[in-house]
Amino acid sequence: MNDVKNYIEENKVRFLDELFKLIRIPSISSNPENGNEMVRAAEYLKNALLEAGADRAKVIETDGWPVIFGEKMVDPHFQTVLVYGHYDVQPVEPLELWESPPFEPVIRDGKIYARGADDDKGQLFMHVKAFEYLVKNNLLKCNVKFMIEGEEEVGSPNLKKFCLENREMLKADVILISDTTMIAPDIPSITVGLRGLSYLEVEVTGPNRDLHSGLYGGAVGNPAIILAKMIASLTDEEHRITIKGFYDDVLEVSDKERAEMSAAPFDLEAYKQSLGIKEIMGEKGFCTTERTGIRPSLDVCGIWSGFTGKGAKTILPSKAFAKISMRLVPNQDSKKIDRLFEEHFKSIAPAGVEVEVRSLHGGQGYVTPIDFPAYRAASRAIEASFGKKPIPVRSGGSIPIVADFEEVLGIKSILMGFGLNSDAIHSPNENYPLFNFFKGIETIPLFYQYFSEET
Repeated sequence: MNDVKNYIEENKVRFLDELFKLIRIPSISSNPENGNEMVRAAEYLKNALLEAGADRAKVIETDGWPVIFGEKMVDPHFQTVLVYGHYDVQPVEPLELWESPPFEPVIRDGKIYARGADDDKGQLFMHVKAFEYLVKNNLLKCNVKFMIEGEEEVGSPNLKKFCLENREMLKADVILISDTTMIAPDIPSITVGLRGLSYLEVEVTGPNRDLHSGLYGGAVGNPAIILAKMIASLTDEEHRITIKGFYDDVLEVSDKERAEMSAAPFDLEAYKQSLGIKEIMGEKGFCTTERTGIRPSLDVCGIWSGFTGKGAKTILPSKAFAKISMRLVPNQDSKKIDRLFEEHFKSIAPAGVEVEVRSLHGGQGYVTPIDFPAYRAASRAIEASFGKKPIPVRSGGSIPIVADFEEVLGIKSILMGFGLNSDAIHSPNENYPLFNFFKGIETIPLFYQYFSEET
């Protein structure tokens, strides 16, 4: 333990400098004109893996943004760990809410502020530096492979195909991922469940053009008002989703498991204060952590229509749009939910409008067992590093490709994340505590040590 701490202390400045160079590359995968930056980030990571000690590393083209693959084969008889991460990041808008430029990392109050500082460049880079420490000190008792994609933030549309085409190259005993959170710096946890995702865009069309709101207002249906009413009807007064068949496949969590989950510390007042809200809201009969961990949800991620510029323009809009996400629990199928949503949404539309529903991306939920060697290794590593046994928790977030990994590669995943809920991922002023970054580099080598012992 002291050896890795010393290595980190001796190389802190270099580690941060290398991470900041990666963060400065604006690898926003949702921007179709961002090809040069995506390739630049991929090449940077390829070189970082080679410099860290990989036997080989390469950038592999896909139908979308490239994948980086690297490996260090120590001994064919050793267990193999496949590290997964992503180098793409979310868009930065609204830019005016950032306290510093999103792609110019700065350290304030012990935190790295930048887009990708946590999700997932900071967490991914912990693995590269932990790997470097193990290789340079001849301590690696597992084979290690890296698969780093550039499309996680847009639903990993090409990674399943990549896995199908490269199953032999990706052959491993477990997948290790750091793209999730822990409860607090002094309350470590391991994510054992992810919600699935169904993400859709809806379009409501009324008249064949924008109309003068004085001449036509009150006589023609307003698509913006109609859309708002349709969306409002998607949940009832108990905040249950009203789509017929939506809950048919939901696996109910037992009272025993709910009791075990409730052992995780949660301060409701602090939660509300951190969000600047006076009251919480959610499905009746469940607490806040259950609503985000074991129950599905429906949210509007964006809504727009008509004139939104400065000043006044008195129109009745021709169209109204919204982006809607539904977080799903294990056993719910995202494609089935897409279909149920479309059927329901079209059925509740009044006769005066046309409705179109487009599926943007989605994926299945995932539950990690806690009774297999890799989980025990992760638990031992975190306990040795943090001095406390980690609590297993279910996350409200989604990493849709994780379920595909098990389906295509037949490999289970360990979600050993070091982020915090306060890191503002996907938001302005995303950040990552220096403590967590360096603690991750300290903890990951212990996972390899204990995994080799457990197997």
